[in-house]
Amino acid sequence: MKKITILLLILIAFSAVSGEQLNAQTKPKHKVAAKATRKGVKKSSKKAPLKVHLKTVSYEGKFCSGTGDLNFLRLIDESFAFFHPNAVVPNLSMIYNGDWDTFTEGAGWGAWWIQNSYGFSYAATPFLQEPWAGILQRSWDMFWNNQGDGQRKGGWGDGKPDQLSELIAPDGSLGDAAAPTQIIYKQGDGDVKNHDWFYEATAAGIVMQSEILLVGHNKKVCAQYLPKMERACSFIEKVRDPKNNLFLVGAACNLLAPSYGGVRQPDGTFGKGYLSGLSITYLAALDRMVELYKFIGDAEKLAICENRQKITRESLAQLLTPAGYFVKSVEPGGIKHGVLGQNQFSYLEGVANADAVALRVVDNKTSENIYNQIKAFPAIRPFDFLLTNAPGLDDTYVSWGDPAGEGIQGFYTFGDWVNGGVWGTVEGRAILMYYRLGKFEDIRRSATRAMRWAKDFRMDSPWAQRGENTHNPWSDTGQFRVGGVAVMVDNFAIPAATIRGLFDCDYRSDRLILRPRVPGTIKSYTQKEPIRFGEKQLFLTCLNEGSKVKTVLINGKDIPVSSPDEVVLRYDELPATAKIEITTQGGWPEEASTAIYPIKPSLAPRKLTNPTIVAEIPESIRKPLAVLSAMNRSLATVPGSESERAYLEMAIQSCEQCQVRASVDPGPGYYRPITAQRKAGINQFYEKTALSMYHGFAKKMEGYAQSSDNQKKRIADLFAAVQK
Repeated sequence: MKKITILLLILIAFSAVSGEQLNAQTKPKHKVAAKATRKGVKKSSKKAPLKVHLKTVSYEGKFCSGTGDLNFLRLIDESFAFFHPNAVVPNLSMIYNGDWDTFTEGAGWGAWWIQNSYGFSYAATPFLQEPWAGILQRSWDMFWNNQGDGQRKGGWGDGKPDQLSELIAPDGSLGDAAAPTQIIYKQGDGDVKNHDWFYEATAAGIVMQSEILLVGHNKKVCAQYLPKMERACSFIEKVRDPKNNLFLVGAACNLLAPSYGGVRQPDGTFGKGYLSGLSITYLAALDRMVELYKFIGDAEKLAICENRQKITRESLAQLLTPAGYFVKSVEPGGIKHGVLGQNQFSYLEGVANADAVALRVVDNKTSENIYNQIKAFPAIRPFDFLLTNAPGLDDTYVSWGDPAGEGIQGFYTFGDWVNGGVWGTVEGRAILMYYRLGKFEDIRRSATRAMRWAKDFRMDSPWAQRGENTHNPWSDTGQFRVGGVAVMVDNFAIPAATIRGLFDCDYRSDRLILRPRVPGTIKSYTQKEPIRFGEKQLFLTCLNEGSKVKTVLINGKDIPVSSPDEVVLRYDELPATAKIEITTQGGWPEEASTAIYPIKPSLAPRKLTNPTIVAEIPESIRKPLAVLSAMNRSLATVPGSESERAYLEMAIQSCEQCQVRASVDPGPGYYRPITAQRKAGINQFYEKTALSMYHGFAKKMEGYAQSSDNQKKRIADLFAAVQK
């Protein structure tokens, strides 16, 4: 009893440091041994912070385990939960569209947007398994299947012609939003007649498809997509200015449009300028296209792509300020937009600068310059998240020459939308920037704030009022409100980046490069979820003593370390299942922790005081769950049904989590109170999600029944049998 009492006192002391209330019913298994001291406390002063010298802290989570920083390990573990049905945070099944067998934006927005989905798609691709990996590709196929060809119309809406449905884009163009047979080729919000084609969104589409292909490492699949990607590159190349190799483009063609206004002309119209974001995103696309051409062995196209890559990278210097960060744009006459301290166009551009670092299109020195400017300018991160820009823009087509933003109303108000707003899709790339540079407390603050919003089931897009989000004009009211719940694809970028950044995965034609970036407060880290490389499954462990690679083991066997900065894993030398243990050295700079982790509700198993009090499975879910379970058993002996079984497992988990969620105490809420009404709304949202997953499988089986493929017909027949 005495030992137990001492241990409890130690746990309470540890709680005071972390700002948490330790609760055995909500925490994963962990062991703590600590010694607490106070120094220099005057009688008249407040208590000095309690210093805890940790000897051992271990964490055994569902998706990862490790020793050291309990809160950061929990953050990583619960970040993985976003990609599996669970009862604690939103998950991917909640943005799944059963009719299309794709993802959608979520929260009632019935389409797939490049600018919204880009951060999530890029960050999550290495570790997404089936069925999500296939669903992600089909989501992007809505753009590739509707790619502009100079003839087809977008066909958006209910069939009645309007300015969006009648757009005919040049060959190779992608666009803003897409559905199975429809697309919007230009940014669809604002003054569309003033908008240029969506060049940077097209570049982002190439980046994303390249990542999918490099991770998949399949030449047959590459042959399917590369012709479309080449047309997209040719579309962008047509706006390259041969005088300087920059890209001359007009309003609202930037990735987070319509915040770029082009250049105002003397007659009040808007002309074209050189857009930094397009150069940066397109260069990231070219970097990856080079690897794809190496992979398929096309020397002729490789040479063309390498030349484009070279001249684009060399041209970036023209877009930098003397302080070493990127401007937003440059006028043909040389005036730069987005330079702090000048009389006009004096602001810091957040999106392009974060992307330049996250996507590795600039070297380490430029990356440090960019980060240092962001750090030195607190106005661009007032609530932990990176704003699109700060202060307000005075060069949009609704605010040109108006630095105070006078007269700007509605969504154009600074801090609410694309002018100084906060977007999860961008924040994911910002987190990758922080990982690259070893800025772990920036990651903690950002991802922890996002986790609080997620546990409130308010993954708003964008977060308004510069990220404070006291009132959200989309999710608090209006047609896109879903029972007080907002789950949108943008914000999956943050947990995805929190995972991908740990090893900074860099896929090449014949190898995967890992650069361990496990936070310095974590002493050891083991990832129970694999990352993918073609048919290979890689399970990663890091014994973390710094930023330099010391040793690498693959399935217990030493491999040579060619550089202290990275681990090179050649595809042909990897076993089908590889346990990779990386030991690092050199130390990490110490940082003070300032973010308190939201531990309630917790992913850890709960110990119910009365185990008999468990919510029943909702009536609406019982039959679907029984059918899905029976189908899963039927497929257990059917060779080649792995894809269908992967989907079934997620669908079954979605049904089961309805019951678990109804038994969870969600707490009072962090930013939005969890009232009885909101709790009921969240529970209903779980039911809706489960039914959507069931519907998606039933819809798939309808297609299988009409197929000429004997395997699909057999599976459809099994489904018909279990429904009886």
